[in-house]
Amino acid sequence: MAAQQQKRQKMAEEQEEIEEMQHGPFPIEQLQVSGIAAIDIKKLRDAGLCTVEAIAYSPRKELLQIKGISEAKVDKIIEAASKLVPLGFTSASQLHAQRLEIIQITSGSKELDKILDGGIETGSITELYGEFRCGKTQLCHTLCVTCQLPLDQGGGEGKAMYIDAEGTFRPQRLLDIADRFGLNGADVLENVAYARAYNTDHQSRLLLEAASMMVETRHFYEEIARFALMVVDSATALYRTDFSGRGELSARQMHLAKFLRSLQKIADEFGVAVVITNQVVAQVDGSALFAGPQIKPIGGNIMAHSSTTRLALRKGRGEERICKVISSPCLAEAEARFQISSEGVTDVKD
Repeated sequence: MAAQQQKRQKMAEEQEEIEEMQHGPFPIEQLQVSGIAAIDIKKLRDAGLCTVEAIAYSPRKELLQIKGISEAKVDKIIEAASKLVPLGFTSASQLHAQRLEIIQITSGSKELDKILDGGIETGSITELYGEFRCGKTQLCHTLCVTCQLPLDQGGGEGKAMYIDAEGTFRPQRLLDIADRFGLNGADVLENVAYARAYNTDHQSRLLLEAASMMVETRHFYEEIARFALMVVDSATALYRTDFSGRGELSARQMHLAKFLRSLQKIADEFGVAVVITNQVVAQVDGSALFAGPQIKPIGGNIMAHSSTTRLALRKGRGEERICKVISSPCLAEAEARFQISSEGVTDVKD
């Protein structure tokens, strides 16, 4: 009798684990069930591929570059991954049902949330661009706190990951914002994973570490176990110094494109909201003579096509800032005013 109860309990635990994995990415170790050797799985993980989804989304030539994995093994790995992660056609109704599960993380401002249809969308890349002191970093700090709020309060019930390329991250700001939302400051800081990026190659390597961390946290039973947000502030700053002149423009854009593709893969695999900030440059053309100085985000078409939603931020009066939806597949072009205070991003106090 006791043996039967243990067997039933074990089956229930296995079923619970399967259901849990269906709501998230499959860990790459799941390929062992399909006959992939543990040593080959280790090679894939060492190459930064931590989930079955990462295998399914990767081009074949990328897998062939992994040392110690033959062409025959690559074909077997791809076949095994395709059984767990179907990549064929699906109906629009199924896609609609999936999108109904997408979470919007509040920005801290009701007016800003209104034009964003509830907040920053998970599972996609949102780009914030504008001049210095327009509120990009302050909005990122606020999101690091609001993503930890319960779902019914506009949060994502998850942790945040912050890649800082400019050295502007300040933990004290998170403590001030946490007080506003009634959260424990120590817990808020503990739930934000921080890394400083020192060059473009390092910035890209951090994404491999980020994917590994996201896989590991899904198997710990913590109060907040999963990541809901990933911030890169700024995604383009290091490219302006690591690549200089027109002679390196092609190499810069290729490197940037691969970095942004890796970010999109993280958004697809783990369903996190990816928020990147972007710098701007003065635009010199004939219109500037009549309309005043113009600015444009750097990164060209590579950045424009990689961002799902583009938001332009600019300064207003005093602490007031203005956000405009520039492009989005589901948001209308609109503007909203918000304010930066000691409590982060808030509505404008008239």
